[in-house]
Amino acid sequence: MLHQRDYFEKMVNEPRNPSHWHALYLDKSVPFNPDAKAAFLYDSSTKSRQFLYPVAKVFARLSIVLMQLFKIFIPNLINAPRMLHKCLYWGMKYFITPEANFVILRHFYLGSEVLRFIKDNVEGAEDIPMNPLKPLSVNDVKDNLFLEHDLNLYNFIINLNHAIADKGLKIVKKDRPNYTAISEGPIPFSEFRDGWSNFIDLGTAIELFTPVYQFYLTDNDFWRATNSLQLDEVIGVYAATIMDCPEKLIALNNKHPMIPLPTAGAAFRLLLHGFSTEVLHAMLVQGKMGVLKSDDAHATID
Repeated sequence: MLHQRDYFEKMVNEPRNPSHWHALYLDKSVPFNPDAKAAFLYDSSTKSRQFLYPVAKVFARLSIVLMQLFKIFIPNLINAPRMLHKCLYWGMKYFITPEANFVILRHFYLGSEVLRFIKDNVEGAEDIPMNPLKPLSVNDVKDNLFLEHDLNLYNFIINLNHAIADKGLKIVKKDRPNYTAISEGPIPFSEFRDGWSNFIDLGTAIELFTPVYQFYLTDNDFWRATNSLQLDEVIGVYAATIMDCPEKLIALNNKHPMIPLPTAGAAFRLLLHGFSTEVLHAMLVQGKMGVLKSDDAHATID
């Protein structure tokens, strides 16, 4: 069963024993899709997160360090992205919670919409090539989904800034941004498996997936992938400039990519990366809804 907003909205508060997760769900200080927030918080409240995560974290990070030492000598011995994504697919389908799968697939979907929003609001950037990733089921992971996502981020930034330099384009405030790329409704995902083995939470899964990711990729590919997690800051600045709301960037806190962080902490930064994408997309949805309400008000007056 996928737990979404109803789970927390129907929860009764016990004043002598309040729920940490209930309080966070009700808090609206940071924009966040209600269903995604509920899934994220429910997943974080599980026994897997409380007891399995600390143990998995130690062994996973030790594995990353040992693998890094190993790849000093043979950095390109293994390069098997297809096998990597088959492993990720099997892990996601049979071992992690429906809530974790929901949040993971949303990340790719929302990320594509955010990049398209930026492109649509930079005049003269129409020719920039895009490769939107909008998975609707765990099966889509097998199409090198994680690797393609990383490449999309880098290629978008490179192509956009080449266009800015070559054509004299600018990323500037838009009085009326184009929100066509931003969807405000639910994403039509296929039903997620919820068997007895689907008990591993998102944080634990990411810790375990990270050394697997490192094993199947070349050292350069893994290094690039971990550094891409800090590109939130760059994408966030682009979007905030267009919307003229730099104060909203306070929730995007994955550190600037010009100062790369150690690969051992990549799993935690991946959680922050997903969080930042959700917040940024929710901010864009709020902007779109504000424009739609304004249009409705003007139509009523007319």
